[in-house]
Amino acid sequence: MNRKRRVIFVTDGDLYAKQAIEAVASELGGRCISQSAGNPTPLAGYEIVSLISKTPHDPVFVMFDDSGYQGEGYGELAMQYVAADKNIDVLGAIAVASRTHFSEWTKVDVSIDRFGELTHYGVDKNGLPDMEVGRIDGDTVSILDQLNLPIVVGVGDIGKMSGYDDPTKGSPITRKAVQILLERSGADAIKDER
Repeated sequence: MNRKRRVIFVTDGDLYAKQAIEAVASELGGRCISQSAGNPTPLAGYEIVSLISKTPHDPVFVMFDDSGYQGEGYGELAMQYVAADKNIDVLGAIAVASRTHFSEWTKVDVSIDRFGELTHYGVDKNGLPDMEVGRIDGDTVSILDQLNLPIVVGVGDIGKMSGYDDPTKGSPITRKAVQILLERSGADAIKDER
């Protein structure tokens, strides 16, 4: 019986994000589509879907990045394609704050600041609470509102946040974001199902 592949979107694709997501995915027994990392996203949506279908375990983490492109860039176009695939169940997204010239925003269900505290406010690139309630600014996030995802967790710049999310420290903020996303999407028993 073929079941849908459970996928988590991450709206960042730089080297630090890649290192953080790879480590967290490995720790959870999931998989990271490392080839989706890049600034901007180097793969088309159909290529990402093909790689997702070949992964042996889930959740599958996929990175999307627009590299500050105004409007719908490569990352958002690829994200739309993946989200529309009938064999994929998108559990939610980790929306990453950034400070770009063409900043966009999205609604978030909850954010995590760089100290690991949950907040109803958005957070900025450094992981500090922002002025806006329930939204963050970033460069690959505006499409999230259109995808009707079960949960969107806002965080600062993955793998960075002034060292608070450093991959050498286990990227604790990224890991917490993933845990919250899995719990609230009802997929927190993934490892127990194997």
